[in-house]
Amino acid sequence: MNKKQLRSYIIRELREKAANEKRKIEKKIKTTLFNSELWKKAQVVGITISKDIEWDTKSIIKAAWDQGKVVCIPKTYPDERKLTFYKINSFKQIEKQDHGLSEPIPEVAIAMKKNQIDLLIVPGLAFNKDGYRLGFGGGYYDRFLVDFPHETVSLLSQSQLTNKIPVEKFDKPVEYLIVENEIMKRKQV
Repeated sequence: MNKKQLRSYIIRELREKAANEKRKIEKKIKTTLFNSELWKKAQVVGITISKDIEWDTKSIIKAAWDQGKVVCIPKTYPDERKLTFYKINSFKQIEKQDHGLSEPIPEVAIAMKKNQIDLLIVPGLAFNKDGYRLGFGGGYYDRFLVDFPHETVSLLSQSQLTNKIPVEKFDKPVEYLIVENEIMKRKQV
């Protein structure tokens, strides 16, 4: 299965999950994240605003704020194919873009350097145990991760874990996978 086919398959699987099943999985993922040392020691968390098929991140962002953590969300710059993370203190500092992503409004948010982010929660559709992920296309996170100096983690369900991800030389793995009730450190290859 190539990347496009796998992406379509996983999106269909995620869309077909019953709402109550999705909530149960999200609860397990969030509990595991919040109990992890990764979360506890992080003062600055980089995270996206989730889309409908993704695991809810707004509740994670709210929990971070409640715990006094700084939250940074990415803005995409398609012409340069890059991400810049901005510190937000409120959901009023975001807006929905034409491509469907909720992103920070640069005029009312503060740009952050990547070395200021302690924990980066990296989105994706499918993952393997080596930490490689299939994203939504575009390679934004692979470019961002090239010299990212701190901890990276992805949140996923067991159904998103597969050995069949096509890996290319520019793909960058994440260090940790939170799969419902378990934290997996990537296998070193």
